[in-house]
Amino acid sequence: MKSLAELEAIRNKVVSNVTMRKDDHAVRVVVGMATCGIAAGARPVMSAFVEEIGKRNLEHVSVVQTGCIGVCRLEPIVEVLVPGEEKVTYVKMTPEKARRVVAEHLVNGRPVKEYTIGEADK
Repeated sequence: MKSLAELEAIRNKVVSNVTMRKDDHAVRVVVGMATCGIAAGARPVMSAFVEEIGKRNLEHVSVVQTGCIGVCRLEPIVEVLVPGEEKVTYVKMTPEKARRVVAEHLVNGRPVKEYTIGEADK
């Protein structure tokens, strides 16, 4: 840092990000990142969500990680929480599936049923 102005700019950016995370109307994408999820490929899945959401400039969507979601055989698992709607749990995710979920579910409001826990684990 070279000046107080640079420090203030960094502070303002961090504060705005924290404020955004507290938005009660924000959509949350929760990626299971316990050992089982990571071993099954959760890191590239999470990266795909972050990249695609960033490309589309979806400011109302946050991507967070969590520990074990509880169904190791279906990892990587991703939960999408839209305020006022029922949680959607996606299983056996891949980066390609993540990009489709962003396009169809997060942008157009249509969950990708064939990737959900009730369909993909048949």
